[in-house]
Amino acid sequence: MLHYLMSSPEIYLAFLCFLAISWYLKNKNQVLMHWPVIDVLPSLLQNAHRVHEWTVEIANTFGCTKFERGPVFGRVDILFTSDPRNVEYMVRTNFTNFPKGPDYIKTFDLLGDGLFNVDSELWHIQRRMAHMMFASSTFRKVQVDVSRSMVEGSLLPLLSQVARNSSIVDLEDVFLRYTFDTTFAVIFGRNPKYLDISFPPNKFAEAMDDGLEAIFYRHVVPRSWWKFSRWLMIGKERKLEKAWRTIDRHIDKFISWKREDMLKGVEGTDLLSTYMTLQEEREDRGNERNDLLSSGDKFLRDTVLTFFFAGRDTTGSALSWFFWLIAKNPRVEAKLYEELNSTFSKNSTEATNARVFDSDDLKGLVYLHAGLCEALRLYPPLPLNRKGVIKEDILPDGTVVKPGMMIVISTFVMARMEWLWGKDCLEFKPERWIDEHGRLSNAPKYKFFTFSQGPRTCLGRDMAFTFMKSAVAAMIFNFHVEVLENQNICPKPSIVLHMKNGLLVKIKERVHYNDQKKE
Repeated sequence: MLHYLMSSPEIYLAFLCFLAISWYLKNKNQVLMHWPVIDVLPSLLQNAHRVHEWTVEIANTFGCTKFERGPVFGRVDILFTSDPRNVEYMVRTNFTNFPKGPDYIKTFDLLGDGLFNVDSELWHIQRRMAHMMFASSTFRKVQVDVSRSMVEGSLLPLLSQVARNSSIVDLEDVFLRYTFDTTFAVIFGRNPKYLDISFPPNKFAEAMDDGLEAIFYRHVVPRSWWKFSRWLMIGKERKLEKAWRTIDRHIDKFISWKREDMLKGVEGTDLLSTYMTLQEEREDRGNERNDLLSSGDKFLRDTVLTFFFAGRDTTGSALSWFFWLIAKNPRVEAKLYEELNSTFSKNSTEATNARVFDSDDLKGLVYLHAGLCEALRLYPPLPLNRKGVIKEDILPDGTVVKPGMMIVISTFVMARMEWLWGKDCLEFKPERWIDEHGRLSNAPKYKFFTFSQGPRTCLGRDMAFTFMKSAVAAMIFNFHVEVLENQNICPKPSIVLHMKNGLLVKIKERVHYNDQKKE
């Protein structure tokens, strides 16, 4: 009887279960649990809904750089780092050894072969083309004109209506509509008018959100699992496929509109018109750009979607977090208003209904620029970045990296390191960007990677600041934003740092000194 019990498989299974449960109870409070075979996968899945906060806990527990082996069936070694010395080495000093890599392109396949995805020669060609576009004085004027027109003609009227009706509005939704319309106008030369008091549905924007959410979960589960899910068309992969079709259908329509305009002889200064003109000029030439441009609508589709992603999602996210931060810090809001009021009074002879600021005025707003930088530091729109490795190398902190390794960079964690930003690192403090002479300081920039650094520095940085400053200046000068209490404001699990539950606010119109004198 005893021999039977000792040889029974049920006894062995019960014993193993007892050991597993005992091990779990002993280690369940750890930030990062290492399981047999599957390693840290359960911890990752458990914290996927709060991945950015979790990465801060990991850094506080283990330091700024942490190496982990993925599960056996994941077949990938992961290096997590938020050390600015390592980041600068990878994005600037030895840039060529740390490309995005083929795995990155497969994970972000929704964006195709656009500038955001590709490496090597294909990246160099597109980078030169995009740089020519963004450096053009004509294109810069388009950005300024579009942002002012959208603020004056759409954003301020909508907020005035909300204020008069004493309505509650999701400010993040408003900002994503604002950045959608501005980005659309810059790319296609038309105003789609989604920034309207009726809040019309936007299937294209919804599809982009669904696609980015699915791509985020590709970073959470093992590669073999999301590929298997894609083969079966289940879960997030099914959602991604549906979003992909919607996105392609809309972009095809937008490109067709532009072709019709060009056939009618309608000249445009928008981004798509410029790229389509380049295609026509080079279709018979045998140079390096011809191979890329001759790919026709595929190239246009990937380019348009990449710029749309960069312009709409990231800028909309940044504006949302900025207004949440100033709502929590009335002192900062008061200083911003003081700066704006001083600038407006100095450059305007009388108050008007549409109180917007010219581009020249926006350039001189030091405290506003510092406030935006501080918000971008604390809540970077793209909180995580990925790199591959070509050759074995040693990072500045002594970590050895090898080919095939996935390197994950967290700018979200970087902003929360006391040794880097000081004991007040969690505070929203625009003053850290201003020197003793009242000018913008260069000191924080070496540890500020929101727009990256080196060869892959974001080309749309100036455009993003143009859109943000135009909206922020007009809104703070004309309105007070009151954030509703008892909201759970936290990041959404996505590639872009959107708010999980939006940002519910009330809008109140300001009464200016000149208005009081008239009364």
